[in-house]
Amino acid sequence: MSWFKNIFKKEEKETLDKGLEKSSQGFFEKMTKAVVGKSKVDDEVLDDLEEILIASDVGASTTIKIIERIEERVSRDKYVGVNELDKILRDEIAGLLLENPHAGTGNIDTSKKPYVIMVVGVNGVGKTTTIGKLAHQFKSEGKKVVLGAADTFRAAAVDQLTIWSERVGVPIVKQEMGSDPASVAFDTVQSAVAQNADVVIIDTAGRLHNKINLMNELSKIKRVMQKVIPDAPHEILLVLDGSTGQNAFEQAKQFTAATEVNALAVTKLDGTAKGGVVIGISDQFQIPVKYIGVGEKMQDLQLFNGTEFVDSFFKKR
Repeated sequence: MSWFKNIFKKEEKETLDKGLEKSSQGFFEKMTKAVVGKSKVDDEVLDDLEEILIASDVGASTTIKIIERIEERVSRDKYVGVNELDKILRDEIAGLLLENPHAGTGNIDTSKKPYVIMVVGVNGVGKTTTIGKLAHQFKSEGKKVVLGAADTFRAAAVDQLTIWSERVGVPIVKQEMGSDPASVAFDTVQSAVAQNADVVIIDTAGRLHNKINLMNELSKIKRVMQKVIPDAPHEILLVLDGSTGQNAFEQAKQFTAATEVNALAVTKLDGTAKGGVVIGISDQFQIPVKYIGVGEKMQDLQLFNGTEFVDSFFKKR
């Protein structure tokens, strides 16, 4: 079994390396240009590095923290050669990520049964696909999963989730278009309890144009679920599209203001050079990045591991 596990871990790491290839290449090309002809890390190199990190969507506040950490190191070691910059940068970013809260390696708290995940995020970020991939992962671990289609304002959302439920082979609870989302959520958790399910994943609408409405709707969904399971939802998972860079920060701000998000999933990292956004989001919101999407396949939604992420990001191609 450990042999099989090792093969799986190796494949997972290769997928992560490949998924972060664009981000990594773009970063190193800029880094190489910045240090050409230089021998030591000085103010000019640090200014260039600051620009590169911001351009990689790490975000201004997190970039300043990283630069300050490197400045401290430079002043402590007196002389730092540019050939050491990669390693120092890797160490400092890994250090920063590991200081942030992490979801740990466990997928869910199995003492909560059913474990209820409420998924939030704007349309188009890969919310439904993330739910489908999560359902597949839980099912392949032998867990019984029930999906709830509480994004009742878009027919496409319900249809898409239905396709995923059929593809993965898990039941779905849905109602007519335009039904009360809280009513769907209530039916879903009730059905899950009746079926002795392990995990419930509930999709919600992703409209941000009116934060008060969003807040009220999400609060109502939570209240109604709590009539069946008093401590539900156990996880409020915000899905963000990594390829939108700074826009993902903005969405994270809006949703964390509207509801108590306690886990993040950052998707579509394989098609973008903006992978640095994961570093900034993890640091700025102090909410664990729990999953990252690094490919199209069912298994390409991975549990986030800060050390491995940095290792893949800094891998020389």
